[in-house]
Amino acid sequence: MNINASIIDQRLVSVIDDIRRQSSEELRIRDDGKLKSLAFVYLCVQTILDLDRDDAFDCLTEGGGDFGVDAMHISEEYDGEFTVSLFQAKYKNNLEGNSNFPQEAIESLINAIQYLFNPAAKLEHINERLLSKVEEARSLIRDGYIPQVRAIACNNGLTWNASAQEAIERTGFGNQVTWEHTNHESLVKILQASRPVKDTLQLSGKAIVEDMDFSRVLVGRISVAEIATLIDRHGERLLERNIRRYLGLKGNRVNEDIRHTLTSDEKNNFYFYNNGVTFTCESFSYNALQNGDYQVRVENLQIINGGQTCMTIFKTLLQPDLLHRDTKAYVLIRLYQLPRDNEGLVQKITYTANNQNPVELKDLRANDERQQSLETDIRQLGFNYRRKRSDNSMQPNDITSGVAAEAVLSVWRASPHQARSSSSKHFGKLYDSIFTEELNGSQVVIAVQLYRIAENRRKRPESSDPDFVRYASCFIAMQMGQKLLADMNIQIKDISHQNFYSAKSLIEQNGDAYFNTAVRDIHQALQDLYGGQEISLQQLSATFRRGDLISRLQCIKSQ
Repeated sequence: MNINASIIDQRLVSVIDDIRRQSSEELRIRDDGKLKSLAFVYLCVQTILDLDRDDAFDCLTEGGGDFGVDAMHISEEYDGEFTVSLFQAKYKNNLEGNSNFPQEAIESLINAIQYLFNPAAKLEHINERLLSKVEEARSLIRDGYIPQVRAIACNNGLTWNASAQEAIERTGFGNQVTWEHTNHESLVKILQASRPVKDTLQLSGKAIVEDMDFSRVLVGRISVAEIATLIDRHGERLLERNIRRYLGLKGNRVNEDIRHTLTSDEKNNFYFYNNGVTFTCESFSYNALQNGDYQVRVENLQIINGGQTCMTIFKTLLQPDLLHRDTKAYVLIRLYQLPRDNEGLVQKITYTANNQNPVELKDLRANDERQQSLETDIRQLGFNYRRKRSDNSMQPNDITSGVAAEAVLSVWRASPHQARSSSSKHFGKLYDSIFTEELNGSQVVIAVQLYRIAENRRKRPESSDPDFVRYASCFIAMQMGQKLLADMNIQIKDISHQNFYSAKSLIEQNGDAYFNTAVRDIHQALQDLYGGQEISLQQLSATFRRGDLISRLQCIKSQ
């Protein structure tokens, strides 16, 4: 028995308990064997994409009519492109870990990619969860955005065989589709990321070391081969403090530029072209009697900036025909030895090293004064505001900062299109407009309760619900907020702890009525916009991704 395969198998026991209720209601899967397979898909999606539980479950498309796609995730569009992650998972109860990923499953994924991303291809015999995601992707394609596809094959065994690889190479997809294999070994590496990293860094040439107020700083250079070796040994464990998981090589322009420099005649100038890598550690030591080329021993090493550079170097050096490990390419490194009891300093350094990137800033804002104040205010209302990530199961009274941002932006800021399609900016460019100084805990909780009603119907629409419900939850939540304010005869700024329970009671009594009225508003706005013509799912996806309906909805006074 493979020990890591056994670890994942044990992990699935708790995962099955987490998703059993949702899967039976939404995916209609009740068989224990199929539930275990579903749990494996869910674990892969959550771990690889670093998603919250609800977001990971929302990606699942497994069931009849899934085209061999067990899960699908669509990123935000960026620089004219967007990334689609397709998961195909095969789980075996045999825990030896010696079976290849099936060739027929690879061929199924190839067929899905050829078919699903062609907006002209008619979709038949496809389940509703997959259909809504495919039409969203097709809508982006029709708007001129280019899909970059990650085909992720997951199993508790070995990668696919040579025949499957030949099938991949015959596709002619080129750089637009990348193929990745994930198994029990790679999953365990990520899940064990909290284990401290202890290693030795081999520097090249001179280095500067300076003591600064109970901290120490080392600035030097290290070869790209040493960086690749470091990533090979520790992988994702080095990126625990880094705000982003690896964004991939294909379809990410910055990472592609890094690889291009490494594989071109300019590789010896890589040191000058790259911003370098920033590490933190609890302690480092070296032989100061040397003149250079130090071997630096480090305890609890972490990459807080430059993770993309390190992972791209590693991925590039995996292909020996692209770059030799003895190449004279170097990277600037900054190594900070920081006091063990000063977590706040680590947070601030991490933030200032990364705040030019509006991606995954949620964790960096966790200790912001506004977030701490909201946590206190919301706790007094009987709810738990989770401003930091946690592996604990979500409870009904838990509210994550990410959900709070989407809800407030939808309900109170009248920007539902930005709530879903611009989530990477919620804790960056949009942070101050969402989490204003005037925002209080009562306003957050009320917004979240309205938002959850709309979201639950998006995920589990009733048979009588119109098609747009799967795309319009943020718009519906906005309209529901207006209905609530009208019933209370107040403005947004007036919501506080003094009338919180009255507002909460109205939502409990009239939540369904607010939802139905909001749906009628949106139906009327769509009629006004499209003049009664039939609207395809692709058009609906595009409409709710933009702000076309907002002004029309604001003019509607429901009966």
